[in-house]
Amino acid sequence: MGSNRPIPSQADPSLLEEFRTAVSACADLYRESGEYCARQHPHLIRSAPADFVELMDDLHKGLLIKIYIGCVQADRKWNEPERELAQLLFHHLWSRSLQGTDLRDATHKMAQQAAELKWIALIRPFMELTPLRDRVGELETLVMRIANLVVAADGTCSVGERHFLRDLQAELDRHLYRLPFEESVGHEESRRREHQAIDAMPQDAKEVRDLCEIPATRDELPPPSPAEQLQNALKKLDALIGMENIKEEVRSLTNFLRMQQERTREGLPTTAMSLHLICAGNPGTGKTTVARLVGEIFRAMGILEKGHVVEVDRSALVAEYAGQTGPKTNRVLDEALDGILFIDEAYSLVGDQGQDHYGNEAVQTLLKRMEDCRSRLVVILAGYPEPMKRLLQSNPGLSSRFARQMHFPDYTPEQLGRIFHQLAETNQFDVPLEVRRRLLWGFHWVHANRDEHFGNGRLVRNLFESAIRQLANRIAGIAPVTRELLTRLQPDDIIFYDVPAEAWPGDSVSRRYRIACPGCGQASEVNEDLLVRKLTCKRCACAFTAEWGEPCPAANGS
Repeated sequence: MGSNRPIPSQADPSLLEEFRTAVSACADLYRESGEYCARQHPHLIRSAPADFVELMDDLHKGLLIKIYIGCVQADRKWNEPERELAQLLFHHLWSRSLQGTDLRDATHKMAQQAAELKWIALIRPFMELTPLRDRVGELETLVMRIANLVVAADGTCSVGERHFLRDLQAELDRHLYRLPFEESVGHEESRRREHQAIDAMPQDAKEVRDLCEIPATRDELPPPSPAEQLQNALKKLDALIGMENIKEEVRSLTNFLRMQQERTREGLPTTAMSLHLICAGNPGTGKTTVARLVGEIFRAMGILEKGHVVEVDRSALVAEYAGQTGPKTNRVLDEALDGILFIDEAYSLVGDQGQDHYGNEAVQTLLKRMEDCRSRLVVILAGYPEPMKRLLQSNPGLSSRFARQMHFPDYTPEQLGRIFHQLAETNQFDVPLEVRRRLLWGFHWVHANRDEHFGNGRLVRNLFESAIRQLANRIAGIAPVTRELLTRLQPDDIIFYDVPAEAWPGDSVSRRYRIACPGCGQASEVNEDLLVRKLTCKRCACAFTAEWGEPCPAANGS
Protein backbone atom coordinates (compact mmCIF):
# COMPACT_ATOMS: atom_id res chain seq x y z
CA MET A 1 0.00 0.00 0.00
CA GLY A 2 1.27 3.45 -0.88
CA SER A 3 1.09 6.48 1.32
CA ASN A 4 -1.79 8.96 1.27
CA ARG A 5 0.52 11.76 2.41
CA PRO A 6 0.15 14.85 0.14
CA ILE A 7 3.05 15.59 -2.22
CA PRO A 8 4.22 19.17 -2.89
CA SER A 9 2.77 20.57 -6.12
CA GLN A 10 4.89 20.12 -9.24
CA ALA A 11 2.41 21.62 -11.71
CA ASP A 12 2.38 25.22 -12.88
CA PRO A 13 -0.12 27.04 -10.58
CA SER A 14 -1.46 29.12 -13.48
CA LEU A 15 -2.10 25.94 -15.48
CA LEU A 16 -3.97 24.38 -12.56
CA GLU A 17 -6.12 27.49 -12.25
CA GLU A 18 -6.76 27.51 -16.00
CA PHE A 19 -7.80 23.84 -15.84
CA ARG A 20 -10.15 24.53 -12.91
CA THR A 21 -11.71 27.43 -14.82
CA ALA A 22 -12.12 25.40 -18.02
CA VAL A 23 -13.85 22.41 -16.38
CA SER A 24 -16.20 24.80 -14.57
CA ALA A 25 -16.99 26.49 -17.89
CA CYS A 26 -17.77 23.07 -19.38
CA ALA A 27 -20.20 22.39 -16.53
CA ASP A 28 -21.83 25.78 -17.06
CA LEU A 29 -22.18 25.17 -20.80
CA TYR A 30 -23.99 21.87 -20.35
CA ARG A 31 -26.15 23.06 -17.47
CA GLU A 32 -27.14 26.34 -19.16
CA SER A 33 -27.91 24.47 -22.39
CA GLY A 34 -30.04 21.96 -20.49
CA GLU A 35 -31.95 24.69 -18.66
CA TYR A 36 -32.45 26.63 -21.90
CA CYS A 37 -33.96 23.63 -23.70
CA ALA A 38 -36.06 22.72 -20.66
CA ARG A 39 -37.51 26.22 -20.43
CA GLN A 40 -37.64 27.41 -24.04
CA HIS A 41 -38.06 24.16 -26.00
CA PRO A 42 -39.95 21.72 -23.74
CA HIS A 43 -41.59 20.23 -26.85
CA LEU A 44 -38.23 18.62 -27.66
CA ILE A 45 -37.88 17.00 -24.23
CA ARG A 46 -39.68 13.76 -23.45
CA SER A 47 -38.63 13.68 -19.77
CA ALA A 48 -39.28 16.15 -16.97
CA PRO A 49 -37.27 19.41 -17.29
CA ALA A 50 -35.30 18.71 -14.09
CA ASP A 51 -34.38 15.26 -15.41
CA PHE A 52 -33.07 16.76 -18.66
CA VAL A 53 -30.90 19.27 -16.78
CA GLU A 54 -29.56 16.38 -14.68
CA LEU A 55 -28.89 14.40 -17.84
CA MET A 56 -26.84 17.26 -19.31
CA ASP A 57 -24.83 17.51 -16.09
CA ASP A 58 -24.05 13.80 -16.28
CA LEU A 59 -22.94 14.08 -19.90
CA HIS A 60 -20.52 16.90 -19.11
CA LYS A 61 -18.92 14.76 -16.41
CA GLY A 62 -18.47 11.88 -18.82
CA LEU A 63 -16.95 14.26 -21.38
CA LEU A 64 -14.36 15.54 -18.91
CA ILE A 65 -13.40 11.98 -17.97
CA LYS A 66 -13.08 10.97 -21.60
CA ILE A 67 -10.82 13.96 -22.38
CA TYR A 68 -8.58 13.47 -19.36
CA ILE A 69 -8.08 9.73 -19.78
CA GLY A 70 -7.46 10.09 -23.53
CA CYS A 71 -4.72 12.65 -22.94
CA VAL A 72 -3.04 10.66 -20.15
CA GLN A 73 -3.08 7.42 -22.12
CA ALA A 74 -1.69 9.10 -25.24
CA ASP A 75 1.92 8.98 -23.93
CA ARG A 76 1.40 5.91 -21.69
CA LYS A 77 2.61 7.84 -18.64
CA TRP A 78 0.99 9.26 -15.52
CA ASN A 79 3.24 11.87 -13.98
CA GLU A 80 2.85 14.06 -10.93
CA PRO A 81 1.40 17.18 -12.69
CA GLU A 82 -1.24 14.95 -14.31
CA ARG A 83 -2.05 13.49 -10.88
CA GLU A 84 -2.69 17.00 -9.61
CA LEU A 85 -5.08 17.59 -12.49
CA ALA A 86 -6.82 14.32 -11.58
CA GLN A 87 -7.29 15.64 -8.03
CA LEU A 88 -8.91 18.79 -9.39
CA LEU A 89 -11.07 16.72 -11.74
CA PHE A 90 -12.33 14.38 -9.02
CA HIS A 91 -13.10 17.31 -6.77
CA HIS A 92 -15.07 18.98 -9.59
CA LEU A 93 -16.98 15.81 -10.44
CA TRP A 94 -17.82 14.49 -6.99
CA SER A 95 -16.62 17.12 -4.46
CA ARG A 96 -14.13 14.60 -3.08
CA SER A 97 -10.43 15.09 -2.38
CA LEU A 98 -8.38 11.98 -3.21
CA GLN A 99 -4.66 11.43 -2.66
CA GLY A 100 -2.09 8.68 -2.78
CA THR A 101 -3.39 5.17 -3.41
CA ASP A 102 -7.02 6.34 -3.32
CA LEU A 103 -6.30 8.70 -6.19
CA ARG A 104 -4.33 6.04 -8.09
CA ASP A 105 -7.02 3.38 -7.69
CA ALA A 106 -9.85 5.71 -8.66
CA THR A 107 -8.00 6.93 -11.76
CA HIS A 108 -7.04 3.38 -12.75
CA LYS A 109 -10.67 2.27 -12.53
CA MET A 110 -11.79 5.32 -14.48
CA ALA A 111 -9.22 4.60 -17.19
CA GLN A 112 -10.45 1.02 -17.58
CA GLN A 113 -14.04 2.14 -17.99
CA ALA A 114 -13.64 5.35 -20.02
CA ALA A 115 -12.90 3.40 -23.19
CA GLU A 116 -16.54 2.33 -23.27
CA LEU A 117 -17.74 5.94 -23.43
CA LYS A 118 -18.38 7.16 -26.99
CA TRP A 119 -17.66 10.74 -28.03
CA ILE A 120 -20.93 10.88 -29.95
CA ALA A 121 -22.92 9.99 -26.82
CA LEU A 122 -21.29 12.75 -24.79
CA ILE A 123 -21.84 15.59 -27.29
CA ARG A 124 -25.10 14.31 -28.79
CA PRO A 125 -27.34 17.18 -27.54
CA PHE A 126 -25.26 19.75 -29.42
CA MET A 127 -25.33 17.60 -32.56
CA GLU A 128 -29.02 16.75 -32.63
CA LEU A 129 -30.94 19.58 -30.96
CA THR A 130 -31.36 22.58 -33.23
CA PRO A 131 -31.58 25.13 -30.36
CA LEU A 132 -28.08 24.12 -29.21
CA ARG A 133 -26.37 24.31 -32.59
CA ASP A 134 -25.30 27.89 -31.86
CA ARG A 135 -23.11 26.66 -28.99
CA VAL A 136 -21.15 24.09 -31.01
CA GLY A 137 -18.16 26.42 -31.36
CA GLU A 138 -18.12 27.07 -27.62
CA LEU A 139 -18.16 23.33 -26.91
CA GLU A 140 -15.33 22.64 -29.35
CA THR A 141 -13.25 25.44 -27.85
CA LEU A 142 -13.62 24.09 -24.31
CA VAL A 143 -12.87 20.49 -25.29
CA MET A 144 -9.66 21.43 -27.09
CA ARG A 145 -8.59 23.84 -24.34
CA ILE A 146 -8.99 21.20 -21.63
CA ALA A 147 -7.16 18.61 -23.74
CA ASN A 148 -4.26 21.01 -24.39
CA LEU A 149 -4.00 21.79 -20.68
CA VAL A 150 -3.74 18.11 -19.72
CA VAL A 151 -1.17 17.48 -22.44
CA ALA A 152 0.85 20.52 -21.35
CA ALA A 153 0.81 19.67 -17.64
CA ASP A 154 4.25 18.03 -17.64
CA GLY A 155 5.87 20.65 -19.90
CA THR A 156 6.33 18.30 -22.86
CA CYS A 157 4.22 17.10 -25.77
CA SER A 158 4.96 13.61 -27.06
CA VAL A 159 4.24 12.26 -30.53
CA GLY A 160 1.36 10.23 -29.09
CA GLU A 161 -0.15 13.32 -27.45
CA ARG A 162 0.09 15.30 -30.69
CA HIS A 163 -1.69 12.49 -32.52
CA PHE A 164 -4.40 12.38 -29.85
CA LEU A 165 -5.04 16.13 -30.13
CA ARG A 166 -5.35 15.88 -33.91
CA ASP A 167 -7.62 12.84 -33.68
CA LEU A 168 -9.77 14.62 -31.10
CA GLN A 169 -10.11 17.67 -33.36
CA ALA A 170 -11.05 15.43 -36.27
CA GLU A 171 -13.64 13.64 -34.10
CA LEU A 172 -15.25 16.95 -33.16
CA ASP A 173 -15.21 18.19 -36.75
CA ARG A 174 -16.83 14.99 -38.01
CA HIS A 175 -19.71 15.11 -35.55
CA LEU A 176 -20.26 18.78 -34.75
CA TYR A 177 -19.87 20.34 -38.19
CA ARG A 178 -21.84 17.98 -40.36
CA LEU A 179 -24.88 19.42 -42.15
CA PRO A 180 -27.81 20.16 -39.83
CA PHE A 181 -30.59 17.63 -40.27
CA GLU A 182 -33.03 20.17 -41.69
CA GLU A 183 -30.57 20.85 -44.53
CA SER A 184 -29.72 17.23 -45.24
CA VAL A 185 -32.98 15.37 -44.71
CA GLY A 186 -35.73 18.03 -44.46
CA HIS A 187 -37.34 19.67 -41.46
CA GLU A 188 -39.95 17.03 -40.70
CA GLU A 189 -37.38 14.23 -40.77
CA SER A 190 -35.11 16.45 -38.67
CA ARG A 191 -37.75 16.73 -35.95
CA ARG A 192 -38.30 12.96 -36.02
CA ARG A 193 -34.56 12.41 -35.61
CA GLU A 194 -34.48 14.99 -32.79
CA HIS A 195 -37.05 12.98 -30.86
CA GLN A 196 -35.09 9.80 -31.49
CA ALA A 197 -32.01 11.56 -30.14
CA ILE A 198 -33.88 12.60 -26.99
CA ASP A 199 -34.99 9.00 -26.48
CA ALA A 200 -31.36 7.85 -26.75
CA MET A 201 -29.91 10.46 -24.39
CA PRO A 202 -31.13 8.95 -21.12
CA GLN A 203 -29.31 5.74 -22.03
CA ASP A 204 -26.18 7.78 -22.80
CA ALA A 205 -26.33 9.37 -19.35
CA LYS A 206 -27.04 6.01 -17.71
CA GLU A 207 -23.88 4.60 -19.29
CA VAL A 208 -21.86 7.51 -17.95
CA ARG A 209 -23.36 7.09 -14.48
CA ASP A 210 -22.89 3.33 -14.37
CA LEU A 211 -19.33 3.36 -15.68
CA CYS A 212 -18.03 6.25 -13.64
CA GLU A 213 -20.28 6.04 -10.58
CA ILE A 214 -21.50 9.60 -10.98
CA PRO A 215 -24.15 10.42 -8.35
CA ALA A 216 -27.59 10.58 -9.94
CA THR A 217 -29.09 13.06 -7.49
CA ARG A 218 -28.79 16.83 -7.52
CA ASP A 219 -30.41 19.83 -5.87
CA GLU A 220 -32.84 21.57 -8.19
CA LEU A 221 -32.64 25.35 -8.13
CA PRO A 222 -35.97 27.15 -7.75
CA PRO A 223 -37.12 28.77 -11.00
CA PRO A 224 -36.82 32.57 -11.18
CA SER A 225 -39.94 34.63 -10.51
CA PRO A 226 -41.87 36.16 -13.46
CA ALA A 227 -40.41 39.57 -12.64
CA GLU A 228 -36.87 38.12 -12.66
CA GLN A 229 -37.58 36.30 -15.93
CA LEU A 230 -38.72 39.53 -17.55
CA GLN A 231 -35.72 41.45 -16.26
CA ASN A 232 -33.34 38.75 -17.49
CA ALA A 233 -34.94 38.74 -20.95
CA LEU A 234 -34.69 42.53 -21.23
CA LYS A 235 -31.04 42.40 -20.11
CA LYS A 236 -30.33 39.89 -22.87
CA LEU A 237 -32.05 42.22 -25.32
CA ASP A 238 -29.92 45.18 -24.22
CA ALA A 239 -26.76 43.06 -24.49
CA LEU A 240 -27.34 42.43 -28.20
CA ILE A 241 -24.93 44.33 -30.42
CA GLY A 242 -26.51 46.90 -32.73
CA MET A 243 -30.23 46.55 -33.55
CA GLU A 244 -31.14 49.76 -31.71
CA ASN A 245 -34.39 50.07 -33.67
CA ILE A 246 -35.35 46.50 -32.77
CA LYS A 247 -34.60 47.03 -29.08
CA GLU A 248 -36.73 50.15 -29.08
CA GLU A 249 -39.65 48.35 -30.75
CA VAL A 250 -39.52 45.38 -28.37
CA ARG A 251 -39.32 47.65 -25.32
CA SER A 252 -42.18 49.75 -26.67
CA LEU A 253 -44.28 46.63 -27.12
CA THR A 254 -43.37 45.45 -23.61
CA ASN A 255 -44.34 48.80 -22.10
CA PHE A 256 -47.66 48.76 -23.96
CA LEU A 257 -48.47 45.28 -22.70
CA ARG A 258 -47.56 46.29 -19.14
CA MET A 259 -49.96 49.22 -19.39
CA GLN A 260 -52.69 46.93 -20.74
CA GLN A 261 -52.24 44.58 -17.78
CA GLU A 262 -52.38 47.47 -15.29
CA ARG A 263 -55.56 48.81 -16.90
CA THR A 264 -57.11 45.34 -16.68
CA ARG A 265 -56.32 45.18 -12.96
CA GLU A 266 -58.01 48.56 -12.47
CA GLY A 267 -61.10 47.48 -14.41
CA LEU A 268 -60.38 49.86 -17.29
CA PRO A 269 -61.01 49.04 -20.97
CA THR A 270 -58.04 47.86 -23.03
CA THR A 271 -57.11 48.16 -26.68
CA ALA A 272 -57.03 45.01 -28.75
CA MET A 273 -53.68 44.55 -30.45
CA SER A 274 -52.20 41.87 -32.66
CA LEU A 275 -48.97 40.40 -31.30
CA HIS A 276 -48.00 38.66 -34.54
CA LEU A 277 -44.78 40.02 -36.06
CA ILE A 278 -42.91 40.34 -39.32
CA CYS A 279 -39.12 40.08 -38.98
CA ALA A 280 -37.56 41.28 -42.23
CA GLY A 281 -33.82 41.13 -42.75
CA ASN A 282 -30.93 39.32 -44.35
CA PRO A 283 -29.49 36.10 -42.88
CA GLY A 284 -27.64 36.33 -39.57
CA THR A 285 -29.16 39.66 -38.48
CA GLY A 286 -30.61 38.26 -35.24
CA LYS A 287 -34.21 37.51 -36.23
CA THR A 288 -34.35 34.12 -34.51
CA THR A 289 -32.54 35.45 -31.42
CA VAL A 290 -35.06 38.27 -31.03
CA ALA A 291 -37.95 35.84 -31.57
CA ARG A 292 -36.67 33.72 -28.68
CA LEU A 293 -36.36 36.78 -26.44
CA VAL A 294 -39.90 37.85 -27.35
CA GLY A 295 -41.03 34.37 -26.30
CA GLU A 296 -39.24 34.79 -22.95
CA ILE A 297 -40.83 38.21 -22.44
CA PHE A 298 -44.34 37.00 -23.28
CA ARG A 299 -43.96 34.02 -20.94
CA ALA A 300 -42.65 36.19 -18.10
CA MET A 301 -45.60 38.56 -18.53
CA GLY A 302 -48.12 35.71 -18.54
CA ILE A 303 -49.21 36.39 -22.12
CA LEU A 304 -48.03 32.96 -23.25
CA GLU A 305 -47.97 30.02 -20.87
CA LYS A 306 -44.78 28.43 -22.26
CA GLY A 307 -43.20 31.02 -24.54
CA HIS A 308 -41.26 28.35 -26.43
CA VAL A 309 -40.34 28.94 -30.08
CA VAL A 310 -41.10 26.33 -32.75
CA GLU A 311 -38.89 27.14 -35.74
CA VAL A 312 -40.11 25.87 -39.12
CA ASP A 313 -39.95 26.55 -42.83
CA ARG A 314 -42.10 25.62 -45.80
CA SER A 315 -41.13 21.94 -45.69
CA ALA A 316 -42.62 21.58 -42.19
CA LEU A 317 -46.00 22.98 -43.26
CA VAL A 318 -46.58 21.99 -46.88
CA ALA A 319 -47.11 18.35 -47.91
CA GLU A 320 -46.37 16.72 -51.24
CA TYR A 321 -49.87 15.42 -51.91
CA ALA A 322 -53.38 16.89 -51.98
CA GLY A 323 -55.24 16.81 -48.68
CA GLN A 324 -52.12 16.45 -46.51
CA THR A 325 -51.05 20.08 -46.09
CA GLY A 326 -53.88 21.08 -43.73
CA PRO A 327 -53.29 18.26 -41.24
CA LYS A 328 -49.53 18.73 -41.46
CA THR A 329 -49.78 22.46 -40.74
CA ASN A 330 -52.21 21.83 -37.89
CA ARG A 331 -49.77 19.40 -36.23
CA VAL A 332 -47.08 22.07 -36.24
CA LEU A 333 -49.53 24.64 -34.87
CA ASP A 334 -50.53 22.26 -32.08
CA GLU A 335 -46.86 21.96 -31.16
CA ALA A 336 -46.54 25.76 -31.03
CA LEU A 337 -49.61 26.42 -28.86
CA ASP A 338 -48.88 28.60 -25.83
CA GLY A 339 -45.71 29.74 -27.57
CA ILE A 340 -44.40 31.21 -30.80
CA LEU A 341 -44.45 29.72 -34.29
CA PHE A 342 -41.44 31.15 -36.17
CA ILE A 343 -41.69 30.59 -39.93
CA ASP A 344 -38.40 31.29 -41.70
CA GLU A 345 -38.43 32.24 -45.40
CA ALA A 346 -42.19 32.59 -45.02
CA TYR A 347 -42.55 34.06 -48.53
CA SER A 348 -41.86 30.58 -49.93
CA LEU A 349 -45.40 29.62 -48.86
CA VAL A 350 -46.83 31.66 -51.74
CA GLY A 351 -45.56 31.29 -55.30
CA ASP A 352 -44.58 34.32 -57.35
CA GLN A 353 -47.71 33.98 -59.45
CA GLY A 354 -49.97 33.02 -56.56
CA GLN A 355 -50.66 29.58 -58.08
CA ASP A 356 -49.13 27.52 -55.29
CA HIS A 357 -52.26 25.69 -54.10
CA TYR A 358 -50.48 23.69 -51.40
CA GLY A 359 -48.77 26.80 -50.03
CA ASN A 360 -52.06 28.72 -50.09
CA GLU A 361 -53.69 25.87 -48.16
CA ALA A 362 -51.00 26.18 -45.48
CA VAL A 363 -51.57 29.95 -45.29
CA GLN A 364 -55.35 29.56 -44.96
CA THR A 365 -54.91 26.94 -42.23
CA LEU A 366 -52.49 29.26 -40.46
CA LEU A 367 -54.87 32.24 -40.65
CA LYS A 368 -57.77 30.21 -39.26
CA ARG A 369 -55.79 28.88 -36.32
CA MET A 370 -54.40 32.35 -35.59
CA GLU A 371 -57.98 33.51 -35.16
CA ASP A 372 -59.21 30.45 -33.26
CA CYS A 373 -56.19 30.39 -30.92
CA ARG A 374 -55.42 34.10 -30.72
CA SER A 375 -54.86 33.98 -26.94
CA ARG A 376 -52.51 30.98 -27.13
CA LEU A 377 -50.43 31.56 -30.24
CA VAL A 378 -48.07 34.19 -31.63
CA VAL A 379 -46.81 33.81 -35.19
CA ILE A 380 -43.62 35.43 -36.46
CA LEU A 381 -42.93 35.46 -40.20
CA ALA A 382 -39.29 36.01 -41.17
CA GLY A 383 -37.30 36.38 -44.36
CA TYR A 384 -35.59 38.72 -46.81
CA PRO A 385 -37.16 42.24 -46.86
CA GLU A 386 -38.39 42.47 -50.46
CA PRO A 387 -39.93 38.97 -50.68
CA MET A 388 -41.67 39.60 -47.34
CA LYS A 389 -43.29 42.72 -48.80
CA ARG A 390 -44.58 40.69 -51.74
CA LEU A 391 -45.92 38.05 -49.35
CA LEU A 392 -48.01 40.57 -47.44
CA GLN A 393 -49.28 42.16 -50.64
CA SER A 394 -50.35 38.76 -51.98
CA ASN A 395 -52.85 38.04 -49.20
CA PRO A 396 -55.05 40.65 -47.45
CA GLY A 397 -55.56 38.24 -44.54
CA LEU A 398 -51.85 38.24 -43.82
CA SER A 399 -51.36 41.98 -44.11
CA SER A 400 -54.27 42.66 -41.73
CA ARG A 401 -52.96 40.29 -39.04
CA PHE A 402 -49.31 41.36 -39.20
CA ALA A 403 -49.49 45.06 -38.54
CA ARG A 404 -46.20 45.19 -36.62
CA GLN A 405 -43.03 44.84 -38.69
CA MET A 406 -39.44 44.81 -37.50
CA HIS A 407 -36.67 45.56 -39.97
CA PHE A 408 -33.29 44.03 -39.14
CA PRO A 409 -30.41 45.96 -40.77
CA ASP A 410 -27.11 44.41 -41.76
CA TYR A 411 -24.37 44.79 -39.17
CA THR A 412 -21.66 47.38 -39.78
CA PRO A 413 -17.97 46.33 -39.83
CA GLU A 414 -17.53 47.69 -36.30
CA GLN A 415 -20.56 45.76 -35.03
CA LEU A 416 -19.25 42.59 -36.68
CA GLY A 417 -15.97 43.14 -34.84
CA ARG A 418 -17.83 43.57 -31.54
CA ILE A 419 -19.74 40.33 -32.14
CA PHE A 420 -16.43 38.53 -32.72
CA HIS A 421 -15.05 40.10 -29.54
CA GLN A 422 -18.12 38.99 -27.60
CA LEU A 423 -17.65 35.40 -28.78
CA ALA A 424 -13.96 35.57 -27.87
CA GLU A 425 -14.63 36.91 -24.36
CA THR A 426 -17.28 34.27 -23.74
CA ASN A 427 -14.75 31.59 -24.65
CA GLN A 428 -11.83 33.32 -22.85
CA PHE A 429 -9.77 34.35 -25.86
CA ASP A 430 -7.80 37.58 -26.17
CA VAL A 431 -8.23 39.76 -29.27
CA PRO A 432 -5.14 42.02 -29.46
CA LEU A 433 -4.95 45.19 -31.54
CA GLU A 434 -3.32 43.55 -34.57
CA VAL A 435 -6.14 41.00 -34.71
CA ARG A 436 -8.79 43.71 -34.36
CA ARG A 437 -7.22 45.61 -37.25
CA ARG A 438 -7.37 42.55 -39.49
CA LEU A 439 -10.96 41.86 -38.48
CA LEU A 440 -12.14 45.42 -39.07
CA TRP A 441 -10.63 45.77 -42.53
CA GLY A 442 -11.69 42.28 -43.54
CA PHE A 443 -15.24 42.99 -42.40
CA HIS A 444 -15.10 46.36 -44.17
CA TRP A 445 -14.36 44.68 -47.50
CA VAL A 446 -16.97 41.92 -47.23
CA HIS A 447 -19.55 44.45 -46.01
CA ALA A 448 -18.86 46.85 -48.90
CA ASN A 449 -19.16 43.96 -51.38
CA ARG A 450 -22.14 42.22 -49.79
CA ASP A 451 -25.31 41.05 -51.48
CA GLU A 452 -28.64 39.83 -50.07
CA HIS A 453 -26.94 36.59 -48.99
CA PHE A 454 -24.45 38.39 -46.73
CA GLY A 455 -24.02 36.22 -43.61
CA ASN A 456 -23.81 38.93 -40.90
CA GLY A 457 -23.64 37.18 -37.51
CA ARG A 458 -23.28 33.76 -39.13
CA LEU A 459 -20.23 35.03 -41.00
CA VAL A 460 -18.68 36.12 -37.69
CA ARG A 461 -19.44 32.83 -35.96
CA ASN A 462 -17.92 30.84 -38.82
CA LEU A 463 -14.84 33.07 -38.81
CA PHE A 464 -14.45 32.69 -35.04
CA GLU A 465 -14.73 28.90 -35.16
CA SER A 466 -12.22 28.83 -38.02
CA ALA A 467 -9.83 31.01 -35.99
CA ILE A 468 -10.02 28.63 -33.01
CA ARG A 469 -9.20 25.67 -35.23
CA GLN A 470 -6.26 27.61 -36.70
CA LEU A 471 -5.02 28.40 -33.19
CA ALA A 472 -5.37 24.75 -32.11
CA ASN A 473 -3.33 23.60 -35.12
CA ARG A 474 -0.74 26.32 -34.53
CA ILE A 475 -0.01 25.35 -30.91
CA ALA A 476 -0.29 21.58 -31.37
CA GLY A 477 3.00 20.05 -30.30
CA ILE A 478 4.31 23.17 -28.54
CA ALA A 479 5.51 22.61 -24.99
CA PRO A 480 5.16 24.03 -22.51
CA VAL A 481 1.71 25.36 -23.40
CA THR A 482 1.15 28.63 -21.57
CA ARG A 483 -2.06 30.47 -20.86
CA GLU A 484 -1.07 33.07 -23.46
CA LEU A 485 -0.67 30.40 -26.15
CA LEU A 486 -4.09 28.96 -25.30
CA THR A 487 -5.93 32.26 -25.24
CA ARG A 488 -4.21 34.81 -27.51
CA LEU A 489 -5.33 34.92 -31.13
CA GLN A 490 -2.88 35.97 -33.84
CA PRO A 491 -3.59 37.73 -37.17
CA ASP A 492 -2.71 34.53 -39.07
CA ASP A 493 -5.57 32.77 -37.27
CA ILE A 494 -8.06 35.11 -39.01
CA ILE A 495 -8.61 33.93 -42.56
CA PHE A 496 -10.85 35.88 -44.97
CA TYR A 497 -10.76 33.63 -48.00
CA ASP A 498 -12.50 36.04 -50.39
CA VAL A 499 -10.74 39.29 -49.47
CA PRO A 500 -8.12 40.27 -52.12
CA ALA A 501 -4.64 41.35 -51.08
CA GLU A 502 -5.17 44.94 -52.25
CA ALA A 503 -8.10 45.34 -49.84
CA TRP A 504 -5.80 45.38 -46.81
CA PRO A 505 -4.61 48.90 -45.81
CA GLY A 506 -1.01 50.00 -45.69
CA ASP A 507 1.00 51.45 -42.81
CA SER A 508 -0.62 52.16 -39.45
CA VAL A 509 -0.16 55.92 -39.84
CA SER A 510 -2.71 56.00 -42.67
CA ARG A 511 -5.24 53.75 -40.94
CA ARG A 512 -7.99 55.76 -39.30
CA TYR A 513 -11.21 54.82 -37.55
CA ARG A 514 -14.43 56.59 -36.71
CA ILE A 515 -15.14 56.40 -32.96
CA ALA A 516 -18.46 57.43 -31.38
CA CYS A 517 -18.52 58.75 -27.82
CA PRO A 518 -20.88 56.57 -25.70
CA GLY A 519 -21.85 59.66 -23.72
CA CYS A 520 -23.02 62.17 -26.33
CA GLY A 521 -22.78 60.11 -29.52
CA GLN A 522 -20.40 62.56 -31.16
CA ALA A 523 -18.21 60.75 -33.74
CA SER A 524 -14.63 61.62 -34.60
CA GLU A 525 -11.78 60.05 -36.56
CA VAL A 526 -8.70 58.78 -34.75
CA ASN A 527 -5.44 57.13 -35.75
CA GLU A 528 -4.97 53.41 -35.21
CA ASP A 529 -2.63 53.92 -32.28
CA LEU A 530 -5.58 55.27 -30.27
CA LEU A 531 -7.57 52.06 -30.57
CA VAL A 532 -7.81 50.07 -27.31
CA ARG A 533 -6.77 53.29 -25.50
CA LYS A 534 -8.51 55.47 -22.96
CA LEU A 535 -9.99 58.56 -24.62
CA THR A 536 -11.83 61.63 -23.34
CA CYS A 537 -14.55 63.23 -25.42
CA LYS A 538 -13.84 66.92 -26.03
CA ARG A 539 -17.55 67.65 -26.23
CA CYS A 540 -18.94 66.04 -23.05
CA ALA A 541 -15.74 65.03 -21.19
CA CYS A 542 -16.87 61.38 -21.11
CA ALA A 543 -13.93 59.00 -20.54
CA PHE A 544 -14.11 55.69 -22.42
CA THR A 545 -11.97 53.01 -24.07
CA ALA A 546 -12.00 52.93 -27.87
CA GLU A 547 -12.38 49.14 -28.09
CA TRP A 548 -13.51 49.15 -31.73
CA GLY A 549 -14.04 51.66 -34.51
CA GLU A 550 -15.49 51.99 -37.98
CA PRO A 551 -12.74 51.87 -40.66
CA CYS A 552 -12.38 55.09 -42.69
CA PRO A 553 -11.35 53.83 -46.14
CA ALA A 554 -11.10 57.30 -47.69
CA ALA A 555 -8.05 58.01 -45.54
CA ASN A 556 -6.32 55.03 -47.12
CA GLY A 557 -7.19 55.80 -50.69
CA SER A 558 -9.21 52.59 -50.88
